[in-house]
Amino acid sequence: MSLATIPEALAELRAGRPVIVVDNESRENEGDVVLAAELASQEWIAWTVKNSSGFICAPMTNEIADRLELPVMVANNEDSRGTNYTVSVDAADRLSTGISAADRAHTLRVLANLDSSPSSLHRPGHILPLRAVEGGVRERDGHTEAAVDLLKLAGMTPVGAIAEIVADDGEMMRLPGPIELGQREGVLVITIETLIAYLQEFHCDQPLETVTPIPETSRVIFEVETTVPTTHGPFRMRAYRDRMTGADHVAIVAGT
Repeated sequence: MSLATIPEALAELRAGRPVIVVDNESRENEGDVVLAAELASQEWIAWTVKNSSGFICAPMTNEIADRLELPVMVANNEDSRGTNYTVSVDAADRLSTGISAADRAHTLRVLANLDSSPSSLHRPGHILPLRAVEGGVRERDGHTEAAVDLLKLAGMTPVGAIAEIVADDGEMMRLPGPIELGQREGVLVITIETLIAYLQEFHCDQPLETVTPIPETSRVIFEVETTVPTTHGPFRMRAYRDRMTGADHVAIVAGT
């Protein structure tokens, strides 16, 4: 399985399925399961727990966190990556203790429900909301911001569920492990680098809430063509740019 495109990942999220998002090797070098909170199911939360640390967080915009009255966990954030943890929560009408896959899926759906209020939640709980940085992955290239940006692009409520994937020995799973897991489980894998390139290609500085994802029919974009005379006759040189990485490619064509 090769890496998926952003439009392919958005389709999976809209279908309630997870995607695996991998960050840069120079950052955390890890893969996170990402789900849309509004479609969180017992099945996929159980799968996420099985293949991760079991520590499920819920990235969201500051606007939603403020509406639900979810303050940051501590005034002085000492996390080395600057992750903005809030107080933990359970759904007020949870089915049991809050830790089961069914309960956590329900809590995630409550967080993503635009009709929810602060009283819809109990504090503390078993889901840990995260406040995403304004500007998304173009400001902070973390899984928190990647989840929120993906859900905005998908036209969904920008509340996600993420969990860090671990290997069988309990250590964080490093590349190429997340890609191999995706191959075994039929789960698409993308990179934060790919997401940033997609945003730069299609959306520039526009707020994500105001744009519609552009269907991707080709991985590359044709840019320019010129004819080059050679001792073997004229050749056509066609320049293309990779939509995902921004890399330039040149095709040299002889004849028609």
